[in-house]
This record gives sequence, C-alpha cells and structure tokens, in this order.
Amino acid sequence: MPDAAPPSRGRPGGSRGTDLLAIAREIFLAHQYAGTTMDAVASRARISKQTLYRQYPSKEELYAAVVHDWVDRGRDAMSPHLQKLTSSQDIRIGLLDLSRTLQAAVLSRPVLQMRTLITAEAERFPDVAADYVRRSWDRNQTLLAEAFEQLDGRGLLRIADAQIAAEQFTWLSLAAPLNRLTLTAGAAAYTPEQLEHLAEEAVATFLDRYGDR
Repeated sequence: MPDAAPPSRGRPGGSRGTDLLAIAREIFLAHQYAGTTMDAVASRARISKQTLYRQYPSKEELYAAVVHDWVDRGRDAMSPHLQKLTSSQDIRIGLLDLSRTLQAAVLSRPVLQMRTLITAEAERFPDVAADYVRRSWDRNQTLLAEAFEQLDGRGLLRIADAQIAAEQFTWLSLAAPLNRLTLTAGAAAYTPEQLEHLAEEAVATFLDRYGDR
C-alpha cells in the first residue's frame, strides 16, 4: 500500500499518508462506517477523489487501513510503562502506576470510540477486527505477561501462569469502568477519585493472589 499518492495529482497542500488516515478516522468516528463517504474524506483531506481512490480503491480498504494505522500509532505505547514496572523496587507502587496508566489509556475517549467502531463493524469486517485484537490487545497482554515473568524471577511476584495473571490484572483495573463507558457511549464516566480507588483495590486483590509471601 503506497504511503502517499503522486504529488502531481492531488490538490496543493492536501493531506496524504498518515495524515490522510487520521482525517478518515475522524470521519469514520463521527459518522460511523455507513455514514462515511469517500467524497467526504477527499474533501476534508483537500485531495481529489482520483487521488484517494488510487491509494484506497474502496471504502472497505480505507477503513481497514485506518484501523491498521491506529494500531501502529499505539504499538509501543506500553513499553516504557512496562520497563518502569519491571525495574520497580516497590512492587505495589509499580503496579499502582501501571493500573493508572491502563485506565488513562483504555478509558480515553479516542480509544473508546475506536473500540466502539471496530465492534460495530466486526461482523462486516471480521479480519479487521481480528487483526486489531491480535496486534493491539493480545500483544499488550503478552508484553504484560512477560513483565510479570521478570518480576517473578526477581522474587517480587509468585506467578505460575503469567498470561492469566496479565488478564486478571488488566480486568481488575478496567472491567467496571470500561463496561459502563461502553454501554453508555462514554456518558457515565467514573470520577478520578473512583478510578483511583479502583486502581488501589485492583492492586490489593492482585497482590493478595500473586504477591511474594
């Protein structure tokens, strides 16, 4: 897939490459898949329809590219936080920081909007949804499991199945607010105090199960 159309064919100053995909993403989020048109994307990006169709011959291919680009943009976002966790001297503080980070990331409006869009179109585009899950959610869970294995090796945690432990920690931190925000289109947000209390309780429960005794 080319990153940009030949410059001679687009309108001067038009958006291309990842900027074009960011514009398309905004339109998909605002109007959902059914309400998005290639004309609208080309107009907002200030390029000709011919330029857009040369890069993405159909709305289906544009949608897939938008989701793929979204995953690429966040691919390494968790890495510095996991490095900080694995170097922690106080495991409770390290886990509490990570729980807050997970909440700030997954419960943010842009992430919630993308999850809603991908879920709504999962039946129409199962391969796109599967790729999103594999390269985003599953990958981050695997990285978290690897971090837990390192902490187990340092004697800070006692974990037999790191993958299960990663899933449990993630859902202890996220399940209730994510469920509420998803089902209410983001209207019923937790307060910062509620999220902090949830993070503290998540860490306490996790350490009760996996903490070094």
